[in-house]
Amino acid sequence: MKIFGIAGFKNTGKTTLIVDLVRVLRARGLRVATIKHAHHEFDIDHPGKDSFKHREAGAEEVIVASSRRWAHIRELGAGEEPGLQELLGHLADVDLVLVEGYKHGDHPKLELRRAGIDTHKLAELDENIVAIVSDEEIRDEVVAVIDRADIEAIADSVTSNAVDAQ
Repeated sequence: MKIFGIAGFKNTGKTTLIVDLVRVLRARGLRVATIKHAHHEFDIDHPGKDSFKHREAGAEEVIVASSRRWAHIRELGAGEEPGLQELLGHLADVDLVLVEGYKHGDHPKLELRRAGIDTHKLAELDENIVAIVSDEEIRDEVVAVIDRADIEAIADSVTSNAVDAQ
């Protein structure tokens, strides 16, 4: 299993890029999984659903399963957020894991920038950034710059720079 990250600040298009990459990489025959880091509380089930009622009643873990998929929800309470390596250990055998967020992790990643959104330049501070993806021309960077519209070139960069997940 290989790992590669997509990093960037809010509203730069990380999720959209990952969706595009998953489609291209699947078309190339790769089995792809994703891990998304959220900086806020989130919920994957909703009030009124049985699984929500189970958690609301105090269940620390809930598994919902069908013939098509299953989901495992674990309440952390006051416990620590699991690290990326722990989360990787929960995945089935896949060829590539795309990681959204975890911008300070030590895995290789692309920095995503978007015109009109002024943010810190991660590539200047992070040696794990192998290229910048942007929808505007960028010059004088410490790494290569790939046009956001060139999804095939972005996918090539991802597959050639992905590393084994520890």
